[in-house]
Amino acid sequence: MSRETSIALGGIDLLPDLAGALYVPDFDALLVADLHLEKASSLARRGAHLPPYDTRATLELLSFSLAAARPKRLILLGDSFHDEEAHLRIDPADVAELARLTRGIDLIWLAGNHDPSPPRALGGHFAGEIALGPITLRHIPGSLSEGECEIAGHLHPAAALAQRGRSLRRKCFVGHARRIVMPAYGSFTGGLSVSAEPFQAIFPDGDFTVWMIGGKAIHRFPSRRIS
Repeated sequence: MSRETSIALGGIDLLPDLAGALYVPDFDALLVADLHLEKASSLARRGAHLPPYDTRATLELLSFSLAAARPKRLILLGDSFHDEEAHLRIDPADVAELARLTRGIDLIWLAGNHDPSPPRALGGHFAGEIALGPITLRHIPGSLSEGECEIAGHLHPAAALAQRGRSLRRKCFVGHARRIVMPAYGSFTGGLSVSAEPFQAIFPDGDFTVWMIGGKAIHRFPSRRIS
């Protein structure tokens, strides 16, 4: 959990971590977007065979984020599963590990486009979107009403920075004064450049900030520094 770097949104401080989670101290909540559990098994059904350990690796990462933040609430911002049948393919040991990790925590699943109806057998509460004070949490970035702020996922932001004659590309948080888009948390998830059209649509003036996830720290850059 980064104590040196914080992201301010709607008068609330958010603490990012190196795995791509956000901790909201005012609400004692940890936010995680786009786990895409069982992505490898989904691709295998279509002939693309990958090591079937993405769920286990993602849960291991989640254990570190939870240990660092020790939140009372864990809010998953959609696409927690790669498809609507993923919960039928998940290894029972991974189901048990998810239950262990979330024991004693208020678990909230938000609907995503990959998992519009998260499996109720895994416990927790379910919603399309929820609010933390002035901040709406949802999966897909939406239209902002007057005075509303937003934290969303879905777009898997990544940024490239030219430095010392080479280009460095990393997952990142991206946002401005009213909106933050979180990086994809899952171990087999890729990234979409913040210069791509979907980001131009939600940051039309091109004035945004990225918080790039490095190996040991999170680095803040204005949009003009991003290639």
